[in-house]
Amino acid sequence: MTWIKTIKFEDAIGEIKELYQRIKGPNDNVDNIMMAHSLRPHSMVGHMMLYKNVIHHPRNTLPKWLLEAIGVCVSSINNCDYCLEHHYEGMRKLLKDDVRSKSIRTSLEQEKPEEVFEGIELAAIIYSINLTLTPDKISLNDINELRETGLDDGQILEINQVAAYFAYANRMVLGLGVNEDGDIIGLSPNDGDDVNNWSHS
Repeated sequence: MTWIKTIKFEDAIGEIKELYQRIKGPNDNVDNIMMAHSLRPHSMVGHMMLYKNVIHHPRNTLPKWLLEAIGVCVSSINNCDYCLEHHYEGMRKLLKDDVRSKSIRTSLEQEKPEEVFEGIELAAIIYSINLTLTPDKISLNDINELRETGLDDGQILEINQVAAYFAYANRMVLGLGVNEDGDIIGLSPNDGDDVNNWSHS
């Protein structure tokens, strides 16, 4: 599952058991990216709070599939197959359109987002690419270009936070050797109306 020791669901006690109960999916499955925190439960709490609030919060106004597409984009750039597969599946479930989902993935992997996106969607993806590859080159002009497409500042913040979250998640996965063994691909805390509900489905 990872290159470091982790505590399995069946071996967990105390705080870590309580956390696993909160975030588990079907058949007591806990995603390996979360299980990788098991020696420091407080960092699992921080990760889940960030993840839930950045991607699955009810006050976000951008479509959740687009936020997942940003995750696919950033994970593809960072060569993080774990996050790419999980969030591609999440995007595919939300779009309910396998043909469009595959074309989005292909365009992102080939670095040709303009082939499938336009308007605010394309602007969000281009900003996420630039933030991932050359964050020091982002300027006020980039923000103004996002505004000109019709995005408001709150939505720009959403895009920024999702792209930044995946920079963190990708580096956690790649730096600790987190793999998909035993995971159920594409589960997420989809009860967006309850920010405290971390269970995966």
